[in-house]
Amino acid sequence: MKTNRFSRIGFILAAAGSAVGLGNIWKFPYITGENGGGVFVLVYLMTVVFIGMSIFIAEVLLGSTANKDAVTTIEALAPKGKKYWRYTGFSFLTGIIILSFYSIVVGWILNYIVIAATALPASVNEAQNVFLGLLKEEISTQVLYYTLAFIIIAYTISKGIKQGVERLNNILMPALLIILLFMFFYSMTLDGFKQAVDFMFYPNFDKFHPNSIILAVGHAFFTLSVGMVTILTYSASLGKDVNIVKASVMVVTLDTLIAIIAGLIIFAIVFSAGQEPGKGPGLVFITLPAIFYEMGSIGNIMAIAFFVALAFASITSAVSVLEPTVMYLVERRGMTRNKATYGISAIFYILGLFALLSNTNEFSAILTFGTKNLFDWFDFVTAAILMPVGGIFIAIFVGYVMDKQTVRNTLVPYMGEKLFRIWLVMIRYVAPISVFIIMLNETGIVKFK
Repeated sequence: MKTNRFSRIGFILAAAGSAVGLGNIWKFPYITGENGGGVFVLVYLMTVVFIGMSIFIAEVLLGSTANKDAVTTIEALAPKGKKYWRYTGFSFLTGIIILSFYSIVVGWILNYIVIAATALPASVNEAQNVFLGLLKEEISTQVLYYTLAFIIIAYTISKGIKQGVERLNNILMPALLIILLFMFFYSMTLDGFKQAVDFMFYPNFDKFHPNSIILAVGHAFFTLSVGMVTILTYSASLGKDVNIVKASVMVVTLDTLIAIIAGLIIFAIVFSAGQEPGKGPGLVFITLPAIFYEMGSIGNIMAIAFFVALAFASITSAVSVLEPTVMYLVERRGMTRNKATYGISAIFYILGLFALLSNTNEFSAILTFGTKNLFDWFDFVTAAILMPVGGIFIAIFVGYVMDKQTVRNTLVPYMGEKLFRIWLVMIRYVAPISVFIIMLNETGIVKFK
């Protein structure tokens, strides 16, 4: 029996920390406004409940049932003669590729905390020059902050579930919520707050199209960190007295709430400054810093608070991605936690250095393959192929391969017979088909207009 277990609140904060990341704070607000506002939010919430949460609960079920690493869990729960399903557990390898580029972005954010505290760019043009200069020319600065991100992530995992992961999330997640609430209440005083509400929640059917549904389903799936056995691994350290369905609902609710609050904050600031919302890094690293500068002294405070919140969200997500691989090496390969952590961290660190260099002027040519550089390839392969495949395999395994009575006996006491039947339909049919469609769309095999 494991003693290094999550408490109930520790699991909720850790799982929420895994789910809440950069996608919540800059991607969700943007795609909401560009795809119908309120009608997109409604579709998104429905897909979170019926698709994202279905696979999330499936991973929690697997982890809490076996209390082992991902590979051993699938192997132990597969019927006799179907042990080859254990290869589904190797979805944790997706996390190594994700960390190699995600940690670079964490480094950018750490750098921008310093910029926010010292010298914010005075205009959008200056902000663009600062960001592009960092990305394409300042190799040593990028490596410095990337290394700092690597140290934070690796050290946290090396300390274990209770002393590392749970302690980190018990501090950073409440701090993240406090910072966001402070910024939210301030944003309510701005002239652009009403416009931000309309932008995110007013139904705009002119902007809503079939691809909007695919985007909603895709974001609902990816934002919950399913498809790379992170949630399965965290659940393996979950106490037996925890209501896994209730805990899953709380995680999903917290994840969605943070995305909505972050969107309202960002766009209240953007619209109050008379700016149009940008996309991706352009919004966070170019538009917002210039707006914060124009706000004067309060802008510096808001800028620091914003980038600290963004750092907290990204660090908790990055930490969760590393744990499944480390747990496998410790439990199946007999390695010490320190050796497993720093050994696998060295691999993602080296891969990340190449990804970092692929964005620079000096090395982009030799690190570009086809239409994408290495950084973009890592992003594309994980998001468009590996995570969807992992999610589909988990759904099929729980829905068709795992002992049906075990699944029923575990979940019915928590959700009742009727909800269990609905969940079973979702995990057997709706979730895998929907995620497969996402994969087709993301890879460009089929494009929905």
